[in-house]
Amino acid sequence: MYLNQTKNLKTKRVNNKHVAVIGGGIAGMEAASVLARQGLKVTLIEKQANTGGKLNDWDHLFPDFSSPEVLVNSLATKTKDSGVNTVYNTEISRIERAGKRFELRANQDARFYADAVLVASGFNVFDATIKEEYGYGLFGNVITSVDFEKRMKKHGQLHTIQGTDPKRVAIIHCVGSRDAKVGNTYCSKVCCITGIKQAIEISEMLPDCEVFCFYMDLRLYGSKFDSLYLQAQKRHKIQFIRGRLSEAAERADKSIQIKAEDTLQGRPLRMTVDMVILLVGMEPGASTSQLIQKNQMTVDENGFLKSANVHCARNQSTQEGIFMAGTAICPMAVNETIENARSATTEIIHFFENRRP
Repeated sequence: MYLNQTKNLKTKRVNNKHVAVIGGGIAGMEAASVLARQGLKVTLIEKQANTGGKLNDWDHLFPDFSSPEVLVNSLATKTKDSGVNTVYNTEISRIERAGKRFELRANQDARFYADAVLVASGFNVFDATIKEEYGYGLFGNVITSVDFEKRMKKHGQLHTIQGTDPKRVAIIHCVGSRDAKVGNTYCSKVCCITGIKQAIEISEMLPDCEVFCFYMDLRLYGSKFDSLYLQAQKRHKIQFIRGRLSEAAERADKSIQIKAEDTLQGRPLRMTVDMVILLVGMEPGASTSQLIQKNQMTVDENGFLKSANVHCARNQSTQEGIFMAGTAICPMAVNETIENARSATTEIIHFFENRRP
Protein backbone atom coordinates (compact mmCIF):
# COMPACT_ATOMS: atom_id res chain seq x y z
CA MET A 1 0.00 0.00 0.00
CA TYR A 2 2.85 2.36 0.83
CA LEU A 3 4.39 1.69 -2.58
CA ASN A 4 1.09 2.47 -4.31
CA GLN A 5 0.74 5.71 -2.37
CA THR A 6 4.28 6.71 -3.29
CA LYS A 7 3.65 5.88 -6.93
CA ASN A 8 0.43 7.89 -6.95
CA LEU A 9 2.19 10.86 -5.36
CA LYS A 10 4.92 10.77 -7.98
CA THR A 11 2.33 10.52 -10.76
CA LYS A 12 0.52 13.59 -9.41
CA ARG A 13 3.80 15.50 -9.35
CA VAL A 14 4.39 14.70 -13.04
CA ASN A 15 0.89 15.17 -14.43
CA ASN A 16 0.02 18.65 -15.68
CA LYS A 17 3.62 19.81 -15.49
CA HIS A 18 4.68 21.90 -18.45
CA VAL A 19 7.94 21.35 -20.35
CA ALA A 20 9.22 23.76 -22.98
CA VAL A 21 11.42 22.10 -25.60
CA ILE A 22 13.68 24.48 -27.51
CA GLY A 23 14.48 23.16 -30.98
CA GLY A 24 12.32 21.19 -33.39
CA GLY A 25 15.00 18.95 -34.85
CA ILE A 26 14.92 15.20 -34.35
CA ALA A 27 16.05 15.41 -30.70
CA GLY A 28 13.40 17.96 -29.79
CA MET A 29 10.65 16.14 -31.70
CA GLU A 30 11.42 12.77 -30.13
CA ALA A 31 11.71 14.15 -26.60
CA ALA A 32 8.53 16.21 -26.94
CA SER A 33 6.42 13.25 -28.09
CA VAL A 34 7.77 10.96 -25.35
CA LEU A 35 7.08 13.53 -22.62
CA ALA A 36 3.57 14.22 -23.92
CA ARG A 37 2.74 10.51 -23.92
CA GLN A 38 3.76 10.43 -20.25
CA GLY A 39 1.06 12.99 -19.39
CA LEU A 40 3.07 16.21 -19.44
CA LYS A 41 2.06 19.37 -21.22
CA VAL A 42 4.70 20.07 -23.86
CA THR A 43 5.42 23.10 -26.01
CA LEU A 44 7.90 22.53 -28.82
CA ILE A 45 9.45 25.81 -29.98
CA GLU A 46 11.10 25.87 -33.42
CA LYS A 47 12.79 28.91 -34.96
CA GLN A 48 12.17 27.77 -38.55
CA ALA A 49 8.89 27.39 -40.44
CA ASN A 50 8.97 23.60 -40.11
CA THR A 51 10.41 20.90 -37.88
CA GLY A 52 13.06 18.35 -38.82
CA GLY A 53 16.15 20.52 -38.58
CA LYS A 54 19.11 19.82 -40.83
CA LEU A 55 17.75 16.45 -41.90
CA ASN A 56 15.37 18.34 -44.18
CA ASP A 57 18.36 19.00 -46.45
CA TRP A 58 19.77 15.46 -46.32
CA ASP A 59 19.29 12.92 -49.11
CA HIS A 60 20.25 9.59 -47.48
CA LEU A 61 21.39 8.44 -44.04
CA PHE A 62 24.26 6.15 -43.16
CA PRO A 63 24.82 3.25 -42.83
CA ASP A 64 21.64 1.93 -44.51
CA PHE A 65 21.07 4.69 -47.11
CA SER A 66 17.54 5.18 -45.80
CA SER A 67 15.52 8.34 -46.43
CA PRO A 68 15.61 10.98 -43.68
CA GLU A 69 12.24 12.20 -44.92
CA VAL A 70 10.62 9.00 -43.64
CA LEU A 71 12.16 9.54 -40.21
CA VAL A 72 11.21 13.22 -40.01
CA ASN A 73 7.63 12.50 -41.09
CA SER A 74 7.36 9.73 -38.51
CA LEU A 75 8.55 12.02 -35.72
CA ALA A 76 6.20 14.79 -36.88
CA THR A 77 3.28 12.38 -36.73
CA LYS A 78 4.27 11.28 -33.22
CA THR A 79 4.45 14.86 -31.94
CA LYS A 80 1.07 15.70 -33.44
CA ASP A 81 -0.67 12.54 -32.24
CA SER A 82 0.71 12.90 -28.71
CA GLY A 83 -0.75 16.39 -28.35
CA VAL A 84 2.45 18.44 -28.45
CA ASN A 85 1.87 22.15 -29.02
CA THR A 86 4.36 23.14 -31.72
CA VAL A 87 5.20 26.82 -32.20
CA TYR A 88 7.03 27.82 -35.40
CA ASN A 89 9.14 30.80 -36.46
CA THR A 90 10.01 31.54 -32.86
CA GLU A 91 13.52 31.76 -31.45
CA ILE A 92 14.04 31.77 -27.70
CA SER A 93 16.58 34.39 -26.67
CA ARG A 94 16.33 34.26 -22.91
CA ILE A 95 15.34 31.92 -20.09
CA GLU A 96 14.60 33.43 -16.67
CA ARG A 97 13.56 31.84 -13.42
CA ALA A 98 10.15 32.81 -12.11
CA GLY A 99 9.95 31.15 -8.72
CA LYS A 100 10.07 27.42 -9.37
CA ARG A 101 9.11 27.96 -12.99
CA PHE A 102 10.82 29.43 -16.04
CA GLU A 103 9.90 32.30 -18.29
CA LEU A 104 11.12 31.96 -21.87
CA ARG A 105 11.34 35.09 -23.99
CA ALA A 106 11.26 34.90 -27.76
CA ASN A 107 12.36 37.14 -30.60
CA GLN A 108 8.85 38.55 -31.17
CA ASP A 109 8.43 39.43 -27.48
CA ALA A 110 6.37 36.25 -27.07
CA ARG A 111 6.64 34.61 -23.66
CA PHE A 112 6.26 31.01 -22.55
CA TYR A 113 6.12 29.60 -19.03
CA ALA A 114 7.28 26.12 -18.08
CA ASP A 115 8.20 23.99 -15.10
CA ALA A 116 11.26 22.61 -16.89
CA VAL A 117 13.16 23.42 -20.06
CA LEU A 118 14.82 21.06 -22.53
CA VAL A 119 17.41 22.65 -24.82
CA ALA A 120 17.66 20.68 -28.07
CA SER A 121 18.93 23.51 -30.25
CA GLY A 122 21.29 21.37 -32.34
CA PHE A 123 24.54 22.37 -33.99
CA ASN A 124 26.03 24.62 -36.64
CA VAL A 125 27.89 23.36 -39.68
CA PHE A 126 31.50 24.52 -39.90
CA ASP A 127 31.95 27.42 -42.32
CA ALA A 128 34.36 26.02 -44.91
CA THR A 129 35.29 29.49 -46.19
CA ILE A 130 37.45 29.82 -43.08
CA LYS A 131 39.81 27.26 -44.64
CA GLU A 132 40.78 29.59 -47.46
CA GLU A 133 43.47 27.24 -48.70
CA TYR A 134 40.75 24.75 -49.74
CA GLY A 135 39.08 27.24 -52.06
CA TYR A 136 35.48 26.88 -50.91
CA GLY A 137 33.47 29.88 -52.06
CA LEU A 138 36.25 30.74 -54.52
CA PHE A 139 36.25 27.76 -56.86
CA GLY A 140 32.98 26.46 -58.27
CA ASN A 141 33.99 22.80 -58.17
CA VAL A 142 34.82 22.82 -54.46
CA ILE A 143 31.69 21.95 -52.46
CA THR A 144 30.91 20.68 -48.96
CA SER A 145 29.32 17.43 -47.85
CA VAL A 146 26.17 19.44 -47.03
CA ASP A 147 26.12 20.88 -50.56
CA PHE A 148 26.43 17.34 -51.91
CA GLU A 149 23.36 16.19 -49.97
CA LYS A 150 21.32 19.19 -51.10
CA ARG A 151 22.24 18.62 -54.75
CA MET A 152 21.42 14.94 -54.57
CA LYS A 153 18.09 15.59 -52.91
CA LYS A 154 17.11 18.31 -55.38
CA HIS A 155 18.56 16.97 -58.63
CA GLY A 156 19.49 13.34 -57.98
CA GLN A 157 22.79 13.82 -59.76
CA LEU A 158 26.25 15.35 -59.38
CA HIS A 159 27.64 17.68 -62.02
CA THR A 160 30.62 19.98 -62.20
CA ILE A 161 30.09 23.72 -62.57
CA GLN A 162 30.56 23.16 -66.31
CA GLY A 163 27.57 20.80 -66.31
CA THR A 164 29.57 17.63 -66.94
CA ASP A 165 29.88 14.37 -65.00
CA PRO A 166 33.04 14.43 -62.87
CA LYS A 167 35.65 11.81 -63.75
CA ARG A 168 37.71 12.28 -60.60
CA VAL A 169 36.47 13.39 -57.17
CA ALA A 170 38.50 14.04 -54.02
CA ILE A 171 36.74 13.84 -50.64
CA ILE A 172 38.57 15.66 -47.85
CA HIS A 173 37.99 14.51 -44.25
CA CYS A 174 38.18 16.55 -41.04
CA VAL A 175 37.37 20.00 -42.42
CA GLY A 176 36.77 22.12 -39.34
CA SER A 177 37.36 19.22 -36.96
CA ARG A 178 40.54 18.11 -35.20
CA ASP A 179 42.07 21.37 -36.36
CA ALA A 180 43.74 23.61 -33.80
CA LYS A 181 44.09 26.41 -36.36
CA VAL A 182 40.31 26.93 -36.47
CA GLY A 183 39.87 26.25 -32.77
CA ASN A 184 38.07 22.91 -33.12
CA THR A 185 40.28 20.16 -31.73
CA TYR A 186 37.46 17.63 -31.22
CA CYS A 187 36.24 14.95 -33.64
CA SER A 188 32.82 15.56 -35.21
CA LYS A 189 32.25 11.79 -35.18
CA VAL A 190 30.11 11.45 -38.31
CA CYS A 191 32.39 12.83 -41.02
CA CYS A 192 34.33 9.65 -41.81
CA ILE A 193 31.24 7.52 -42.34
CA THR A 194 29.53 10.36 -44.22
CA GLY A 195 32.50 10.49 -46.60
CA ILE A 196 32.35 6.74 -47.16
CA LYS A 197 28.60 6.89 -47.79
CA GLN A 198 28.97 9.74 -50.27
CA ALA A 199 31.89 8.02 -52.01
CA ILE A 200 29.75 4.91 -52.53
CA GLU A 201 26.86 7.01 -53.83
CA ILE A 202 29.14 8.71 -56.36
CA SER A 203 30.56 5.35 -57.47
CA GLU A 204 27.10 3.85 -57.96
CA MET A 205 25.85 6.93 -59.82
CA LEU A 206 29.01 7.38 -61.93
CA PRO A 207 30.74 3.97 -62.30
CA ASP A 208 33.60 5.41 -64.35
CA CYS A 209 34.42 8.10 -61.78
CA GLU A 210 37.54 7.71 -59.63
CA VAL A 211 36.93 8.66 -56.00
CA PHE A 212 39.73 9.45 -53.54
CA CYS A 213 39.25 9.90 -49.78
CA PHE A 214 41.96 11.90 -48.00
CA TYR A 215 41.82 11.12 -44.28
CA MET A 216 43.87 11.68 -41.11
CA ASP A 217 42.76 8.36 -39.64
CA LEU A 218 39.41 6.66 -40.00
CA ARG A 219 37.19 6.70 -36.93
CA LEU A 220 34.46 4.14 -37.58
CA TYR A 221 32.77 3.36 -34.28
CA GLY A 222 29.36 2.10 -35.47
CA SER A 223 28.48 -1.58 -35.71
CA LYS A 224 28.09 -1.49 -39.52
CA PHE A 225 30.63 1.20 -40.33
CA ASP A 226 33.62 -1.08 -40.89
CA SER A 227 31.67 -3.27 -43.30
CA LEU A 228 30.66 -0.16 -45.25
CA TYR A 229 34.32 0.86 -45.40
CA LEU A 230 35.32 -2.55 -46.75
CA GLN A 231 32.48 -2.40 -49.26
CA ALA A 232 33.75 0.98 -50.45
CA GLN A 233 37.23 -0.44 -51.00
CA LYS A 234 36.45 -3.84 -52.49
CA ARG A 235 33.22 -3.36 -54.42
CA HIS A 236 33.46 0.29 -55.38
CA LYS A 237 37.24 0.65 -55.62
CA ILE A 238 37.31 3.83 -53.55
CA GLN A 239 40.92 4.85 -52.92
CA PHE A 240 41.78 5.91 -49.37
CA ILE A 241 44.88 8.09 -48.97
CA ARG A 242 46.16 8.86 -45.49
CA GLY A 243 47.13 12.50 -45.60
CA ARG A 244 45.80 16.00 -45.17
CA LEU A 245 45.13 18.45 -47.96
CA SER A 246 47.44 21.46 -47.83
CA GLU A 247 46.21 23.49 -50.80
CA ALA A 248 43.69 23.54 -53.64
CA ALA A 249 43.99 25.69 -56.78
CA GLU A 250 41.71 26.16 -59.76
CA ARG A 251 43.09 25.50 -63.22
CA ALA A 252 42.05 27.26 -66.44
CA ASP A 253 39.59 24.47 -67.29
CA LYS A 254 37.94 24.78 -63.82
CA SER A 255 39.43 21.51 -62.61
CA ILE A 256 41.06 21.56 -59.17
CA GLN A 257 44.71 20.82 -58.49
CA ILE A 258 45.28 19.64 -54.94
CA LYS A 259 48.45 19.27 -52.94
CA ALA A 260 48.70 16.89 -50.00
CA GLU A 261 51.11 14.58 -48.24
CA ASP A 262 50.71 10.83 -48.34
CA THR A 263 51.75 10.16 -44.73
CA LEU A 264 51.85 6.38 -45.18
CA GLN A 265 54.28 6.67 -48.08
CA GLY A 266 56.02 9.70 -46.61
CA ARG A 267 55.95 11.71 -49.82
CA PRO A 268 54.19 14.80 -51.18
CA LEU A 269 51.32 14.26 -53.58
CA ARG A 270 49.86 16.41 -56.32
CA MET A 271 46.66 15.50 -58.14
CA THR A 272 44.14 17.09 -60.50
CA VAL A 273 40.47 16.31 -59.94
CA ASP A 274 37.18 17.55 -61.35
CA MET A 275 35.55 18.13 -57.96
CA VAL A 276 36.49 18.41 -54.30
CA ILE A 277 34.04 17.60 -51.49
CA LEU A 278 34.88 18.95 -48.05
CA LEU A 279 33.52 16.93 -45.11
CA VAL A 280 32.54 19.77 -42.79
CA GLY A 281 32.19 19.12 -39.07
CA MET A 282 29.79 20.17 -36.33
CA GLU A 283 30.13 23.28 -34.19
CA PRO A 284 28.12 24.52 -31.18
CA GLY A 285 24.88 26.10 -32.35
CA ALA A 286 24.52 29.88 -32.45
CA SER A 287 21.16 29.69 -30.65
CA THR A 288 22.75 27.67 -27.88
CA SER A 289 25.50 30.28 -27.47
CA GLN A 290 22.94 33.06 -26.96
CA LEU A 291 21.11 31.08 -24.29
CA ILE A 292 24.35 30.31 -22.48
CA GLN A 293 25.42 33.95 -22.27
CA LYS A 294 22.14 35.09 -20.72
CA ASN A 295 21.31 32.21 -18.38
CA GLN A 296 24.49 31.29 -16.53
CA MET A 297 24.61 27.92 -18.27
CA THR A 298 28.13 26.72 -18.86
CA VAL A 299 29.90 25.08 -21.76
CA ASP A 300 32.59 22.43 -22.00
CA GLU A 301 36.04 22.91 -23.47
CA ASN A 302 34.62 22.55 -27.00
CA GLY A 303 31.84 25.11 -26.60
CA PHE A 304 28.96 22.63 -26.35
CA LEU A 305 26.59 22.60 -23.37
CA LYS A 306 28.25 21.22 -20.27
CA SER A 307 26.56 18.34 -18.46
CA ALA A 308 26.18 18.24 -14.70
CA ASN A 309 28.00 14.91 -14.85
CA VAL A 310 29.36 13.44 -18.08
CA HIS A 311 28.74 9.87 -16.89
CA CYS A 312 25.49 9.77 -14.93
CA ALA A 313 23.78 13.11 -15.60
CA ARG A 314 24.62 13.85 -19.20
CA ASN A 315 21.23 15.39 -19.99
CA GLN A 316 21.23 17.68 -16.96
CA SER A 317 22.69 21.12 -17.41
CA THR A 318 24.53 23.00 -14.71
CA GLN A 319 21.24 24.82 -13.90
CA GLU A 320 18.53 22.90 -12.03
CA GLY A 321 15.43 22.36 -14.13
CA ILE A 322 17.17 23.01 -17.45
CA PHE A 323 17.99 19.89 -19.44
CA MET A 324 19.58 19.29 -22.81
CA ALA A 325 19.55 16.69 -25.57
CA GLY A 326 21.19 15.77 -28.85
CA THR A 327 23.93 17.69 -30.60
CA ALA A 328 23.61 20.66 -28.26
CA ILE A 329 25.74 18.42 -25.99
CA CYS A 330 28.27 17.11 -28.52
CA PRO A 331 28.46 15.72 -32.06
CA MET A 332 26.16 12.71 -32.48
CA ALA A 333 24.84 10.50 -35.26
CA VAL A 334 21.09 10.35 -35.92
CA ASN A 335 20.43 7.18 -33.92
CA GLU A 336 22.49 8.47 -30.98
CA THR A 337 20.59 11.75 -31.05
CA ILE A 338 17.23 10.02 -30.78
CA GLU A 339 18.47 7.72 -28.00
CA ASN A 340 19.89 10.71 -26.14
CA ALA A 341 16.57 12.55 -26.45
CA ARG A 342 14.78 9.60 -24.85
CA SER A 343 17.34 9.61 -22.06
CA ALA A 344 16.62 13.30 -21.45
CA THR A 345 12.91 12.58 -20.96
CA THR A 346 13.75 10.06 -18.23
CA GLU A 347 15.79 12.71 -16.41
CA ILE A 348 12.96 15.25 -16.67
CA ILE A 349 10.34 12.84 -15.33
CA HIS A 350 12.68 11.85 -12.49
CA PHE A 351 13.16 15.55 -11.72
CA PHE A 352 9.42 16.12 -11.32
CA GLU A 353 8.84 12.91 -9.36
CA ASN A 354 11.43 13.82 -6.75
CA ARG A 355 10.87 17.55 -6.62
CA ARG A 356 9.36 18.85 -3.42
CA PRO A 357 6.17 20.90 -3.78
